Amino acid sequence: MATVTAPAPRIALPGILKHRAVHKLLLLAVAAAVLVPLANARWASGSWPDALTVDLTDPLTRTSDWIIDNRDSHPLFLYGFGYVSNAVVLSVRAVYLVLLAAGWAGVTAFAGLVAWRVAGVKLALGTAAGFLACGLLGMWVPTMQTLALMVVAVLASVLVGALLGLAAGLSDRMDRILRPILDTMQVLPAFAYLLPVVLIFGIGVPAAVLATVVYAAPPMARLTSLGLRGADKEVLEAVESLGSTARQRLLTARIPLARKELLLGLNQTIMMALSMAVIASVIGAGGLGDRVYQALASVDVGAALSAGIPIVLLAVVLDRITGAAGDGSDGSGRAGWAYALLAAVAVAVAGRLMGRLDWPDAWTLNIAEPVNRAVDWMTDHLYSGVPVIGGTADWAGHFTTWVLDPVRDGLQGLPWWSVLLIVAALAWLIGTWQTALTAVLAMAAIGVLGVWKPSLDTLSQVLAAVAVTLVLGFAIGIAAARSDRLERMLRPVLDVFQTMPQFVYLIPVVALFGVGRAPAVAAAVVYALPAVVRITTQGLRQVDQAALESSRSLGASSGQQIRQVQLPLARPALLLAVNQGVVLVLAVVIIGGLVGGGALGYDVVFGLAQGDLATGLVAGAAIVCLGLMLDRVTQPTERRTKKGA
Repeated sequence: MATVTAPAPRIALPGILKHRAVHKLLLLAVAAAVLVPLANARWASGSWPDALTVDLTDPLTRTSDWIIDNRDSHPLFLYGFGYVSNAVVLSVRAVYLVLLAAGWAGVTAFAGLVAWRVAGVKLALGTAAGFLACGLLGMWVPTMQTLALMVVAVLASVLVGALLGLAAGLSDRMDRILRPILDTMQVLPAFAYLLPVVLIFGIGVPAAVLATVVYAAPPMARLTSLGLRGADKEVLEAVESLGSTARQRLLTARIPLARKELLLGLNQTIMMALSMAVIASVIGAGGLGDRVYQALASVDVGAALSAGIPIVLLAVVLDRITGAAGDGSDGSGRAGWAYALLAAVAVAVAGRLMGRLDWPDAWTLNIAEPVNRAVDWMTDHLYSGVPVIGGTADWAGHFTTWVLDPVRDGLQGLPWWSVLLIVAALAWLIGTWQTALTAVLAMAAIGVLGVWKPSLDTLSQVLAAVAVTLVLGFAIGIAAARSDRLERMLRPVLDVFQTMPQFVYLIPVVALFGVGRAPAVAAAVVYALPAVVRITTQGLRQVDQAALESSRSLGASSGQQIRQVQLPLARPALLLAVNQGVVLVLAVVIIGGLVGGGALGYDVVFGLAQGDLATGLVAGAAIVCLGLMLDRVTQPTERRTKKGA
């Protein structure tokens, strides 16, 4: 008779060893024990090896020279880019002439009536007040120039973005192909691709519009794809069961179901296009952006603010109108829209007959002088004259000495292979091996491009700015989530900071903190803080109320609810806030190159100023790689849990 041998009992692992993160840490420890001695023996110096560097100066210089030599004679430019350039110029000029023909009264009436039809009387009055304020500040003509440029740029961005989003939303293969392209378009600093655009189209409106399209089209593409992919499956199946074709399903079901995402894409495209208004002025866009840029050159804060406020007003007004349209509260009805259009035309004709097309000079308000006096007072009393705690110059110096210098020196002092190992470890701990591989390849590409040390300098500024942004953003966001009154008070402040062109508050930052890396970090914090506050507040407010009620019934205090319920449940939103903080800080660090930030930001600005395609484009590519690496390190990869795993 056969004996049945019982299997040996399995030894139960301690609870902590069952966690996936602990398994990864153990594997990383083993890998480090093997790789670190080998790497140290092979590359003891720690600096990036010259043998692994590729010099792109010569091919990029030849490309730049070929474009300059053939721009006026080659068929590609005469019959390809030339037609695009002419179409852009004619479109912008046509819109601008229509706005001038309508006069200030007609434009204001049209904007107010559109807002009224979309969201009611309150928004209509706010919209009219916003346009009238542009005239009161003496900026009516520059505002119309910017508005004409933005109308054409936004329409082109929406068209390009919608087509790309349509392709990505209907095809998984196209989605995989377009994703890295859209990532690059969104992360690549505007200054980096201004130079190639200028080389092809020259200084002027076409280059400004096309640079804006490159920057503003990705949100439309992403949200269009998201809306098409998120359409209700049951509705699509019902439409398909009725025998409809693929085209009919797209037009009658998918696109109407994605209406909210499409309007949100339009909203984000408008915001990003307006944020490019000042940067585009560097290459001849004119309008409000040119006024801000000229004020920056002469360090005239009052003039910069006079031109910056209309940009903010345009952004806020268009944000509210498109946001209300996305909520569906549009007061629909063809008759109502027809009456509104007729009323706007009547106001425009009346203004023309009365000779009131131009904004009257007597109705302007000069705010430049009082603003400059206030800035001078702040500079005299806050820069170095504060007793005990020291002035802002002292704070900037201490921040540079105690934070920026140690972080930069620490990163640059690490062997290059150890930086890659740290990046791989961080990316793998919160993601998959594919995430870690992408992050490592992005970081290694920086070394291959030959800008390893400047990139680590930029990385130190980004890390310091992100740390300050997250501390302030999380604190303010938590407070706003706990208080409706505080959130209402913060909303207009956040709107102003989020839509104000970076160049505008770069001037007072320099006046308060001087020139160097500290003011570049301060400007980055100001720019990124509103997005972190908004996302944090929204994430905490969307936490399930049942969970909060349960914690209250168990006697949890307010602090315990935040720490043990709201923050854990809002983790996805907080991680998104971290990601957006990193991306926005990285975008402004480049502009910090104008105020002494140095590193990659200086290289990008220098490349544009000198027409050096190699320097500017290589530094821009390195910034894209930094952004890709930081994105992978800060965003965990969602995994599908397998049954029984």
